[in-house]
Amino acid sequence: MAESPFKISVPDAILDRLHQKLALTTLPDELEGAGWEYGVPLADVKRLVARWSNGYDWRHHEAQLNQLPQFTRPISVDGHGTLTIHYIHQQSAVPGAIPLLFVHGWPGSFLEARKIVPLLSEKSADHPSFHVVVLGLPGYGFSEGASKPGFDIAQYAEVGVKLMLALGYDEFVTQGGDWGQPITRTIAQLYGGKHSKAWHTNMVIVTPPTEESQPELTPREQEALARNEVFLKRGSGYSAEQSTQPQTLGYALSDSPVGLLAWIYEKLMNWADAYPWDDDEVLTWISIFWFSRAGPAASLRIYFEAGHRNLGNVFNPTSPPVIPLGVSYFPKELLAFPKSWTRNMGNIVFEREHDSGGHFAAYEKPNELVGDLREMFGKKGPAFGVVSGKSGYTEERSGISA
Repeated sequence: MAESPFKISVPDAILDRLHQKLALTTLPDELEGAGWEYGVPLADVKRLVARWSNGYDWRHHEAQLNQLPQFTRPISVDGHGTLTIHYIHQQSAVPGAIPLLFVHGWPGSFLEARKIVPLLSEKSADHPSFHVVVLGLPGYGFSEGASKPGFDIAQYAEVGVKLMLALGYDEFVTQGGDWGQPITRTIAQLYGGKHSKAWHTNMVIVTPPTEESQPELTPREQEALARNEVFLKRGSGYSAEQSTQPQTLGYALSDSPVGLLAWIYEKLMNWADAYPWDDDEVLTWISIFWFSRAGPAASLRIYFEAGHRNLGNVFNPTSPPVIPLGVSYFPKELLAFPKSWTRNMGNIVFEREHDSGGHFAAYEKPNELVGDLREMFGKKGPAFGVVSGKSGYTEERSGISA
């Protein structure tokens, strides 16, 4: 189960093929004045395709990504053989740093954590430091995908735990949003207490209370519930397709780079809170899907596997974990719920509301998310010392070196 250093190196032939496909792009027409009402505007796609075809330098961005400490390691998964898993492993200079597993979601990848890795691992006398492990989910980025049906949330959780144990982290904490939420919650359920000592999420999905127990809502909470209705009516079609017919959609995303671009760009724009996306940021995000080891279609299958087994219970279980839970609320999350409704999520010991931020918290609001984790696990925080012998502070002398 040896670890291997990893550098991204997309073959020239693959880059050439991408540019050939971009050159053959056929774009649809557009209704006059449609804007975003019907989907991604034609002008946006034309601009991005022009940049992707001429001006965007993948090798430059590839070199930047390769500054992150990346590795691969074979991980055996019960019933699914052995998968080669890609991950970032940034160790802190603090010997007693807290091991933290970060789990991304869709349409993300390890890229989501690039801004928080240096912040979390930073050495300081004023806040705890973390040994950061960013799991590239199977089927995403440069991790191998499953080859058989049935690779569900429990299997993703198994991969995360086995990776941490292989790195020498017998005890650790977790952070995740989007699919990272049910995956880290499952880690907390199945491995809580022994290995997973606390978890933190920036995505809250809960069941509304009964009418009899309905608390009075604040104006912000009322606005959030109204936005939920709009999202469910106008913004959730992607989930219905990916959770029922992912293979059908997969042909389009695997064959057409512009189809993939439009499908994901829509989410980046609609799900963030006015984040000022640079075109090269978007194209790097999309390129990781296009160049992924398993191909773009593999990332969709988690929706089918989890959705066929009651998607509501995936995000909102009937038996919540008992280990400490921290929650960060960002107002433009896909679905937002009143804090009073979250009590059935688990043993909430930390909560923080933010004035701005959307679905991609680690990427949009890295300082705020890291600040919440530092506070939760800091000396005055409710989860201080949950990992045996790991305070995260410079005075700690015992640590794990993987």
